[in-house]
Amino acid sequence: MSDMPNQSEILELNCKVAIVTGSSRGIGKEIALILSKEGAKVLITGTEEERTKNAAEEVAKQAGSEIDYFVGDLSIEENVIAMTEKVIKRWDKVDILVNNAGGGVILPFLEHNAETLKKTIDRNLWTCVWSCHKVLPYMVQQNYGRIINIGADSVRNGLWDHAAYNAAKGGVHAITTGLAREFARYDITINTVAPPTVESEPLENIRRKDPELAKKYIGLIPKGRGAYEDEIADFVRYLATDKARFITGQTISVNGGSTML
Repeated sequence: MSDMPNQSEILELNCKVAIVTGSSRGIGKEIALILSKEGAKVLITGTEEERTKNAAEEVAKQAGSEIDYFVGDLSIEENVIAMTEKVIKRWDKVDILVNNAGGGVILPFLEHNAETLKKTIDRNLWTCVWSCHKVLPYMVQQNYGRIINIGADSVRNGLWDHAAYNAAKGGVHAITTGLAREFARYDITINTVAPPTVESEPLENIRRKDPELAKKYIGLIPKGRGAYEDEIADFVRYLATDKARFITGQTISVNGGSTML
């Protein structure tokens, strides 16, 4: 008989339960997929029913793990309560929260109005605040948790047209340190992963509309390209595992060198 471990023994996140917000596409979907492949049961969230359901089905097919989904605007407290209750009802716990929901209205600051400013803050900051607020009680109760927020390297490098977006993502960076200190005694780690410009649909839209602006964005990155979604997702996976159990309260740039400390 072989002494090789079976698959369940070698998966990093076997039997863990994860919520990945904003995971019906893009970086969030890639994060959901990589956590699922490591054995986690994952709740995928989005704001559009068909796309979110399709993403859940696709991830389940590729990863072979248990997947569920939730549709709703997570800047609204009642929706986050419903999301959290759905996870607890199905899986009885939540071990990992990835606050990826976001998407700013990227404009020169004086072109913003009350609606676009509120939308940017709601999507990027309130989704994170409410998700942490509703999930943390369960993590405290079980004396374990991993929260990974998706921030932005533009907070550090002052990227063009990102002032309002940076106000929101800067709040995400800031809440990370406060929560990390407050909840460390419960074996809950809280960190932020800060990507630069990402090779994704939004960047392609900018390339079509304003090629020179896209070149300026990429020009800040010594590697000469935007981050790939799987490069961000893989570092999130690492922070979700027990290999990263002594890392907390950090904003870690996965940025190709666009800012350096």
